[in-house]
Amino acid sequence: MSTTSLYSNRPIGTTGLFVSALCVGGAPFGDMPETFNFSAPEEIALDTIRAAFASPINFLDTAAAYGEGESERRIGKVIKENGGLPAGFVLATKADRCLRTGDFSGEQIKRSIEGSLSRLGLDRLQYVYIHDPEHSTFENVMGAGGPLEVLKNFKEQGVIDHIGISGGPIDMLIRYVETGEFSAVETHNRYTLLNRSADPLLDIANQLGVAVINAAPYGSGILAKGPDAYARYAYSEAPPLLIERARSLMKVCQEFDVPLAAAALQFSMRDSRVASTVVGMSKPERVAQTLELANYPIPSELWPALDDIGYATDDPESERFS
Repeated sequence: MSTTSLYSNRPIGTTGLFVSALCVGGAPFGDMPETFNFSAPEEIALDTIRAAFASPINFLDTAAAYGEGESERRIGKVIKENGGLPAGFVLATKADRCLRTGDFSGEQIKRSIEGSLSRLGLDRLQYVYIHDPEHSTFENVMGAGGPLEVLKNFKEQGVIDHIGISGGPIDMLIRYVETGEFSAVETHNRYTLLNRSADPLLDIANQLGVAVINAAPYGSGILAKGPDAYARYAYSEAPPLLIERARSLMKVCQEFDVPLAAAALQFSMRDSRVASTVVGMSKPERVAQTLELANYPIPSELWPALDDIGYATDDPESERFS
């Protein structure tokens, strides 16, 4: 573990891109109440994107599937009014399956990229992940004419700069990382104060020079709002043991006079194996609030006290799609 200032940008593997230790998560811009349990009106989302562009954060993460393109469309509106992305800004998006049919073919990925370019108003995408490959097979994603080959063709044409992999199950992500085809891997809800199932992925990616982007450090909200206000983890109702652990974490943080959200955020940011931590932001004031949490002074004695409470190492979404 090592602490790195938010303002010291970190490399995304060997891409030559350097990003802030904080990344704005664009999923809430897609207005997805079924996932997040809240709605995101357009004007508030646009103001949040504007606030992000004006902040020290230089990294924004979205996907074609967020709100079936709504997140990208809103980001594209602000890019247009801004006359392009701010200097030095890195925008990452994700190539998606068809959410209606489940189609994860190379042709669908081609349509996904073309849609992203149109909605964002860009002629080039700096970073593209293959998104949620758990809904396909390794053989399809990596095979002839499949998603990876399509993205590599776009890269050869200068339409895409870099390719990553983003998904859920850790063993699956490790298999993709070990191919050497991806410069970054994005995991979510699996490296938090409550769940550390991604720990082996962080080790292997670090050994191979693949950047780790860690999303959802609050477990989709419970570690930001507290377990009594938001008893959900990884977009589903939280099990009783997890809720009790969250209460214990909150109590220990209170004893050290540290907000639970600050500890949850810095748990990810302080790990030298993590290039950037993705935080969903739904209101413009959240940008400044997240920066404050990222820089909140935390005594070193807090971390072992939190570790003593314990954490899960199983997949938090093992039953979400069953």
